[in-house]
Amino acid sequence: MRVGFNPNKDKSQERNVFSHHIVIPVYIPDQEGYFKDSFEILKLCLTSLFRTCHKKTYITIVNNGSSKLVIEYLDNLYNEKKIHELIHVTNIGYINAMLKGITGQNFDLITTADADVLFLEGWQEETYNVFENFSRAGAVCPTPSSRMLRTHTANLYWNFLFSKRMRFKTVINPDALRKFGTSIGHYDFYNEVQLRKHLTISNNNQLAVVGAGHFVVTYRADIFNVLKSRHTEYVLGGGSDDLFDIPVIEKGFWRLSTADNYTYHMGNVVEEWMYNEVSRLRPSKEESTFQLSSVQAESKLAYLIKNKIFGRFILNKKILRKFLIQKGLTPDEARIYL
Repeated sequence: MRVGFNPNKDKSQERNVFSHHIVIPVYIPDQEGYFKDSFEILKLCLTSLFRTCHKKTYITIVNNGSSKLVIEYLDNLYNEKKIHELIHVTNIGYINAMLKGITGQNFDLITTADADVLFLEGWQEETYNVFENFSRAGAVCPTPSSRMLRTHTANLYWNFLFSKRMRFKTVINPDALRKFGTSIGHYDFYNEVQLRKHLTISNNNQLAVVGAGHFVVTYRADIFNVLKSRHTEYVLGGGSDDLFDIPVIEKGFWRLSTADNYTYHMGNVVEEWMYNEVSRLRPSKEESTFQLSSVQAESKLAYLIKNKIFGRFILNKKILRKFLIQKGLTPDEARIYL
């Protein structure tokens, strides 16, 4: 039985004061084996996030079936208003947890991040600089990767095929690349040439690196307005990353990274340098004035031509090597690069 009239019916939502949404799924079922240091890694991750994001940042944590100890920690952060939204679910998988976190809110930008990301000062500002100077930026990673130049990048090569604005430049922070390789258990992840040079585009003295990784990425929120799928059968991997990658290029946007390194992937083992990096961070006091410009999505035909037809041609290793030579590599470097 219902008596009376619900006072919230037909009532408009209060104006949203936030502009940037960050979603982090957390899965730490225990503190043993693979997950032995994961709880401490999570604390470093969230501490670095709290100290580096501006006040218009809305933080959502999705507890994806973690242990009681982790749940109590996250509940305390929520009660202390350090995080704005806390969603508790059983282990539904990384991508499904991420999808649950990005819905129900309205923001210009959405950052998806793993629970082992260490955020550095300036990561938001530099991400915004890329969006501001490259109007077709759709996804921006604050850690550049020399190895991402063949992953969903064909539309960039179409646009900059003969442009001098796309050139190889010197890697600003090769040590950060080495740290990433170590964090995934592969110290030699980048070869000698990839550690020295990466492919960039430029505009208004702003550089961006071609391609974007997955462990932390900031997207135009409107990319997710119409998702073809809101669920994946995979807990992790299995091509499920395409649920976020493909919508970017389908709408004609670019996957880019900042030229310098502004986040670290920590992995699952705590190291002393992580504490040192976090100890140097000071709480951000700046208010963000950035406003994301509206850009019209491209047609389905443009997507097919640039990414399917042209992409099959330009991303062929032999052809791409010749293209990389045109963009600044020597023949020997191009052979080693891919």
